[in-house]
Amino acid sequence: MIPIVHHPDYVAPAPARSTYQWNKNGLVRDLLRQSGAALDWHAPEPMPRRWLEAAHDPDYVAEVIEARVPSVKQRRIGFPVTPAVAARSQAVPGGTYLAARLAMDRGYAANTAGGSHHALADTGAGYCVFNDLAIAAIRLVEEGTVGRVLIVDCDVHQGDGTAALTAGRPDIATYSIHAEKNFPARKARSTLDVPLPDGVGDDEYLATLAATLVPLLDDFGPDLILYQAGVDPFVGDRLGRLSLTLGGLAERERLIARLARARGLPVASALGGGYGEDALEVAQRHVASILTLGAAMLGDTALGPAGAAGGTV
Repeated sequence: MIPIVHHPDYVAPAPARSTYQWNKNGLVRDLLRQSGAALDWHAPEPMPRRWLEAAHDPDYVAEVIEARVPSVKQRRIGFPVTPAVAARSQAVPGGTYLAARLAMDRGYAANTAGGSHHALADTGAGYCVFNDLAIAAIRLVEEGTVGRVLIVDCDVHQGDGTAALTAGRPDIATYSIHAEKNFPARKARSTLDVPLPDGVGDDEYLATLAATLVPLLDDFGPDLILYQAGVDPFVGDRLGRLSLTLGGLAERERLIARLARARGLPVASALGGGYGEDALEVAQRHVASILTLGAAMLGDTALGPAGAAGGTV
């Protein structure tokens, strides 16, 4: 069975003046339930405040938790931080952390939200409030669950916040393969950045991913991969500039799984970016990513009737 992490707070009411698709996480949940795959559902605890503050400025953490984020920061995030959004923002890092803990035991687990890689120390940005990837990685290494974490970011946008929040840490490495001319305009410095020109398709993308990620995996020697599995490199994505097909996205997930399994590494995935006018189509891309990763990482144990699934949330 595929361990799936989901919390009811992921499905927050859409704040006013928001262009983010707030129904995406609920659609992902529903499509997974309807998929017929054997799924094992888990609900996370909200991330404790001290671990949020291990990555983010305490004043900013307080602004979010108390739903009093200044308007200038809300504009940078892309939506108002309401009490419901604040609750969601605490639940999502807890979900990525729980997915990592489950992956350590089971080989793979997926968070149905997260991948908020643009959030910086004292502000959110680009639809990201708290950086769940950095928060989870810092907690995992500081509490001694793992010695080294590699954050692999395949979103079409550079993981600037993740790189900035973990810079200088010998126990966390960051990899970002992204469209060079896409958001953010000002890039951070990951452990390894792989900027791509507009229009790169399946073959070039997959060859570049393998050629650049393998040396980092072998040189860094992580105990765990946190995987930002954004599906916005898709050719039809509203905010992407690359040209991967759905088949190319699936092969990307199988490649990540092959590299991880060959080294005995567990993988925990976060949802990441995916944008379009049709929220159902975007959710289908995310669900395909999760199920492809689950099948590739867990093999036959990921297959089976929905009746074999664990509890629901």
